[in-house]
Amino acid sequence: MTHMGDVLAGIHSTWEFAADSVLIRFERGIRTPKLFQVLSQRRVPYEALSAVELSPGSKRGTVVLRAVPRQGADPLLEAAAGQLKEGSDPYRLVLPAERETLADYYATELRAVLPEEAAKPAERYLVAAPSAPQSFKAYDGKASFDGSVVAFRWFWTGASTAKWKAGDQFFPVEELEGIEWRSPEGAGGHLRLRARGAEVLVDADHDPASVVFGLGYGPVYESLPFAASVLEAVRAADPVPGPESVCTAAPTVTRQRSDPADVATRIRHLGELHDAGLLTDEEFTAKKAQLLAEL
Repeated sequence: MTHMGDVLAGIHSTWEFAADSVLIRFERGIRTPKLFQVLSQRRVPYEALSAVELSPGSKRGTVVLRAVPRQGADPLLEAAAGQLKEGSDPYRLVLPAERETLADYYATELRAVLPEEAAKPAERYLVAAPSAPQSFKAYDGKASFDGSVVAFRWFWTGASTAKWKAGDQFFPVEELEGIEWRSPEGAGGHLRLRARGAEVLVDADHDPASVVFGLGYGPVYESLPFAASVLEAVRAADPVPGPESVCTAAPTVTRQRSDPADVATRIRHLGELHDAGLLTDEEFTAKKAQLLAEL
């Protein structure tokens, strides 16, 4: 950039330009997406970018300056695999329409410093993932990551019989080849660890290498930074990964029906929580329907 130290302030974030990178600082506040608040700030080297776009915003009276990261440059976007909603995209800077001329100036400046290999996938991560330790509560267990080992500890109210029988799980990153994150904002949300050479044979609810999301469990702002942190550690343990380490479409799995007795027991446990006031009517109904769907 020709003017190192320039600052471009927008809605929810501010971009600070340096000689070799842009520092994106996210605001804190009730209207700021929770994912941005968790990320706090991110330094993005210009070599991590493939393009710069300027377009009208989805809200009237706004424009959007967006830096497009190169494929494979950012573990957060790799883990998200295209599932982030527009409003949670950390590479979008929303500005009032009257600042379009200024935004166009910075878009031109950014395009001038894009690397020659901008159109090619990055050979390594160029943007840092959220650092460990990381943890979050899924529907069937608690997931934690200390930087070297991922642990799944099951909840008796949500874990399937298969997971209870397998016991709590611990996965050193050097034994993993990738992850699969499915947003909790869609059907079938889960986080699955892909062990080296392991074949996925069952759905996430019965796979001890997976935790499943649900109403209020595994929110994007908790589970996605977790997934990105694990993915970065896996890549560091295997610096020349194959395509299987990248999050892609969910593999085809064989659906395993749950034991009716197991489902009945889990529904009874949910009823006890509901009677105790620990689950709302809506949560109880949604979780009961999810369990019945396993039959």
